[in-house]
Amino acid sequence: MHLLQVLQLGLLDYATGLKLQETLVELRKQGRIADTLLLLEHPAVITLGRNAKEKNIIASPEFLAKQGVEVFETNRGGDVTFHGPGQLVGYPVCDLRGFSPRIGAVEFVRRIEEVLIRVCGDHGIPARRICGLTGVWTEGQKPFQH
Repeated sequence: MHLLQVLQLGLLDYATGLKLQETLVELRKQGRIADTLLLLEHPAVITLGRNAKEKNIIASPEFLAKQGVEVFETNRGGDVTFHGPGQLVGYPVCDLRGFSPRIGAVEFVRRIEEVLIRVCGDHGIPARRICGLTGVWTEGQKPFQH
């Protein structure tokens, strides 16, 4: 059996959430906390990962500012990601070496994706993976139309 602590934090700005994750990672490395899952929402924010391409932000900086959307550069992987109120975000802080059988980070992410696809299906929401991309995708409107 694998113990997982779940923290439901409500609405939390991205910078504060990132700092909390960094603190929890250090505590986890020291063995001072169990594996932890943060569940929260962010105010409207677009994060730019290490692989971000500016052309992938389809709204102008002026439009984003007018809408109150923060743009936040981060040292994480990935490209451009939007988070906003009403979107539940989960941040796992886990020591994968404790899993049996052992799995790597990519396999861990794929397993989380599978769980999310199944949960969406249980709630009548068609969800799927897109080859070459990380995440779970559903059909819907674009968040910004201008």
